[in-house]
Parts: sequence; C-alpha cells; structure tokens
Amino acid sequence: MTEPAKKLLEPIKVGPIELKNRVMFPPLTTGYEERDGSIGARSLAFYERLAKGGVAYIVIGDVAPVMTASPTPKLANDAQIASFEALAAAVHRHGAKLALQLFHPEYDVPGVGRMIMGARMAAKAAQEAKAAGDDEAFAAKTAESEKITRDAYAKLHHDMQHFVSEASVEQLDDIKASIAAAAARAEKAGIDAIEIHGDRLVGSLCSVALNHRADEYGGSFENRVRFALEVVAAIKEAAPGLMLEYKLPVIMQNPDGSQRGKGGLLPDEACDLAVLLERAGVDMIQVAQANHTGNMGDTIPPMGTMPYNWTLPVAERVKALVSIPVATVGRVVTVEAGEKIIADGSADVVGYGRSLLCDPDIALKAAAGEPIRECLNCNKGCVDAIQGRRYISCVLNAENGDEATVSIEPGDGAKKVAVVGGGVAGLEAARVCAKRGYEVTLYEAADRLGGQIHLAAAPPRKDEIMRAVEYYEKVLPGLGVKVELGHAATADDLNAADAAIVAVGAHDVAVPVPGADSAKVVSSWDVLAGSAEVSGKVAVIGGGLVGTECAEYLLARGCEVAIVEMLDKIAAGESATILPTIMAEFAENGVEQHVNTRVTAVTDAGVEALRTAEDGSEEPVSIPCDYVVMAVGSKANAFDSAGVTVPVTLVGDCSGERTADIASAIRTAYAAANAI
Repeated sequence: MTEPAKKLLEPIKVGPIELKNRVMFPPLTTGYEERDGSIGARSLAFYERLAKGGVAYIVIGDVAPVMTASPTPKLANDAQIASFEALAAAVHRHGAKLALQLFHPEYDVPGVGRMIMGARMAAKAAQEAKAAGDDEAFAAKTAESEKITRDAYAKLHHDMQHFVSEASVEQLDDIKASIAAAAARAEKAGIDAIEIHGDRLVGSLCSVALNHRADEYGGSFENRVRFALEVVAAIKEAAPGLMLEYKLPVIMQNPDGSQRGKGGLLPDEACDLAVLLERAGVDMIQVAQANHTGNMGDTIPPMGTMPYNWTLPVAERVKALVSIPVATVGRVVTVEAGEKIIADGSADVVGYGRSLLCDPDIALKAAAGEPIRECLNCNKGCVDAIQGRRYISCVLNAENGDEATVSIEPGDGAKKVAVVGGGVAGLEAARVCAKRGYEVTLYEAADRLGGQIHLAAAPPRKDEIMRAVEYYEKVLPGLGVKVELGHAATADDLNAADAAIVAVGAHDVAVPVPGADSAKVVSSWDVLAGSAEVSGKVAVIGGGLVGTECAEYLLARGCEVAIVEMLDKIAAGESATILPTIMAEFAENGVEQHVNTRVTAVTDAGVEALRTAEDGSEEPVSIPCDYVVMAVGSKANAFDSAGVTVPVTLVGDCSGERTADIASAIRTAYAAANAI
C-alpha cells in the first residue's frame, strides 16, 4: 500500500459543473465508434469503464459536426443525438461528467464528400453494368470511379495544405454554424461540456506557419485568433447551459531547440489567447501540444523522446494569467506527478490519456493507495493504432477495447495454481488467477522477475518499459501470490496444484551459415544483457525490432554499426511514432542498412552475403566487421511435461510456433488464467 492521493482527488468547480476530482480523460481518438459516427456498444462500454474507475471528466475526442469520411464520432444530425444521450446517461451513473471535443477537419468536407459519393455511384453503376453483361459500360464506369477517387484524394491533399488560407468567409461561417448546431444537439443529449478543438482548422487559422490569408482572418494575432473567438461566441449562444473548455495547442520546443508542431500558437501568443478566451467566457483551458506535423508522436510522444510533463511550463504561465481552471496533459504518468502538479498550483486538472487506457482505475486506486499499472508510453497499441486507422488497445491491458465482453471472472471454487516463468506472461497469469480467488505460486528459475523485459529495457530511451515489471512486483504480494525465485519448477511442484500455467519463454537463434560458431559471433540477447562485450565495427544480422534496438545500444557504446536484413526495410515492427527518431539517429551515426540481403557466411574478415536486386538476381556483398551480432529472432522454449499429471496451459512465447510480443503475452496469459 502507498499513501492515498489527496490533492488529485479534491473536487473542483468548473463553470456550471463540479468535477468530483481532478482526474481527466483527455480527447483521444479510439476508433471504437460506429461507421456512421454514432456511439455503439464498444465505445459506450469503454467510456463507462472509465467512469466506473473514478474518472471525473471524460472528453470524447474529435467529434465532427458534419458528416465526413473520417473515422471519428459525429454529431451532425438529430438522428445521432440518441446514442450520445445513452453515453451521457452511462457515465453519469458513476458520477463522471462528459464533454465532446468539437472539431472541423482542415478541408472542404462537402466538396470532398460529393466527389467520394460520385465515385461510389460510378462504382455501383459499373457493377450493375457487369451484372447485365455490358462490358463496355462496366469498363467506362470503373474508369470514371477510379478517376473521381484520384481527384478526390488530390483535392483532399491540396486542402490539407491550403484550405485554411483558401476557404471563403462564407465557408468559415457555415463551419462555425455547424459547430454551434452540434453543441446544441450535445445539450439536448445531456452532455455536460463542450471542448473546442483549438488545433485542426481552428489551430491552423491561429498559426503563423499555416495561415497565409490576407483578410480579416489572417496576418495579425488579432485576425488569426478571430475565428477561434467567434466559435466560442457561437457555442455559448447555441448551448448556454454547457461548460465550455478550450484546448489550447502550443508550439512547444524539442530537446534540440527546434519547434515542435505547426498548428496553434507559440507560447507567448498562446498566453495572450488564454486571456482573451477567459474574457470571452471560456470556463477552462487545456494547455496541449500543437500538431500538424504528420506524426501523432509529436503530439503523444513515445517513451524517452520528450521529458515527463513537457507542456507543464506553458500551463503554469497560462494559470498565472487567468482565474479559470487550467488542465495539463502530456506524459503525466504517475499519481505522484499529478499530486505534485496540483499541490504546486501548476494546473488544476490533470489529463491521464494513455495511462487510463492502461489502468482505468487510477482514481479509485489512488484513493485506496493501491498499486497502479502505469503506462509505458510505448505507443504500440494506442497511438500507432490511431495513426494506422485501427482501434486502440493497450498492450498491458487485456480488457482495453473489449470492456463489454472481457473481464476477470470469479473463480471456480478453491483451487491452487502453479505458474512457471516470471516474464510478463507468467506475471499476468499469476495476477489474474489471484484476482479470481485462487492460491497461486509462481516459480522463476532466475533470481529476478521480468524475463525478456530486462533486454527490452536496455536500448536507449527504453528503460521506462521496466514499469511493467515493477507493477507486478508491487501488486502480487498484496494478492497473496507466493513468488519462488531461483526455483526451477519440478513435476512435483506442479502436481501439488490443481492446474499449471507455463510461461517459460523463448531463446534466441542464429543463422545456420558457415562461421556462425566463430568467436566473433555473439547473441543480441547477450549483448543487451551485458554479458557479451563487442567493439569496433559490428554487423547486426537481422533488422527487426531486436536488431534495430541492439544497433541503437551499440551506437551508444561507440561502435560502428551495419545492419543486414533480408526484407526490404529495417524496423518493420517498430512504432511509427518512434521510427523517425531511430532513422535520424542512424543517419547521423552513419549506420549502414543492407536490406534485401541474405547472409551466407561469417569469415575472419566479416560477413559474406547476397543482395537481391529488383530483377530478382543476386549479387555478392562483403561487409567487413570486427564482431557479428545475431538478432534473427527467437524460438519457443520447450516445456518438459514428463511426470506432470495436472492440466497444463502454455502462454506467451512458449505457446506457439511464433514467439509473442508483449501484447500477445499479456492476452494469452489473461485468457488462460480466466479459463481455469
């Protein structure tokens, strides 16, 4: 048990509403909504789960006031009110307040929509012609559909670059009216608040980098923020009973001193706008990172790329200028960090975005002093999914995204369960079994828990992944799990239980080529574990996730690195939000990337290989090096079940032909433990 939180759990009055604590779920695109933008079962269950966990203020991200092709929630017509009304009722049952973040995309939505509809109609006509046997009409209509589609995407691309500067005043008036109408529908649905998305179109108009207008909406600061203030006025008139929040996007600074983001405002102007927003009647300001760079990682950065709470200094400046509450977001991972922010008077409300995907019970556990499963900021299941147009799913939380159908079931009587292996799969299996009420003993042959997590934490910027192990070290004792370190489980150990879950992991492998057994060849796992020392020029065989991270690790230790990969690119499994950072580092340090290249031998001089050309031919390649690091994958460890008489379930890396990533390890363990 830890000391319960205090400041973070204090209520606060915000405009016409009161929040029961300072924990906020900030706007985060989920992908859970229905195709028409309404709130369906998956979306409702997710937000209601947050409310059950004690979150005081939930903001639904990117709610469009017009019908768009974007996969976001939409409140564009009265028919959609009912689903938002059901959502409001669901979160209100648990004492939470609900806001909709209204935004408008930075393109001509009706214009692009008409083109997409035209393409669909032509495609439909093509299929009708095909069914009628009219091949000529089929070909003509197919070509027409393809051309309109190309033109639509060309217009979309153009608009995303120029719409903010080219939109007519009449178009801006229509957009403003649509936002106001959506706010009125939200009030009818019982929503508590509107958050104005100060990025996207509104932030583009505010931006000196993106706004090149010469009329009353461009040029001076007063002109660039004019539309934002008009939107505030329009919402207050259309929905006077709602609390009004403004997401204030700020162009922050990268560690190297360069600007981060294009939409929104630089800090000084952001502070000036904050003062104007309060005067205009805004009830709360959320200080956040500006976007419009094409990479979600700039807004929601992965571990190690930006400091914790990196937007907080600007939030502090804003708070000193206004009397209304100020919310802060941006790598606030721990309850302790949130407590300090509130206690120091730096902000009034704390946004825990990714953290609440990882553990929706932050507020309840903070009140009870219970261990919290803390976010890794890995971006693997959440931000990468947003950028890839998939629904989000935290790698550490097997329930996330499936809250309506996945939960820990009560145990089936009094049972003893033996868990073999203390990596994340074994740890999760032990946790779930114990939560079900079973008596659990976990056996780990090594002298510490964590398994391969220790290897994953070794490369630069990756030490935060150890939070995954630290959580289990905190939570398992309180659940009564008996942990036996340095104990290789025997058949007798397992037979003393009613069931066994085996998570014995995997081992790394080498390419079976001549010279692979040379003294200059070492394992990537041994390198990352610190048990194998290499120096000079190093060839890393395998450019997947482990090979890429191993290359980073070696660069940090002064080695020259060449990566040899059979596929056409390296780091294929790496997070899209961290990949630009890795590639920039490789370019700066002259890392050789030999893709489409197959190793044939290791010699005293280095690595011999064959590179596949575009025509399919192979040409020999020699890569001189002092050491060779094998990073070509892993293979499941075999489990000796001789003499074991109780039911055994394999989970994690040892459960199939392909070894698991952390998300698969967690989910196979969770499912197995829930099934006993």
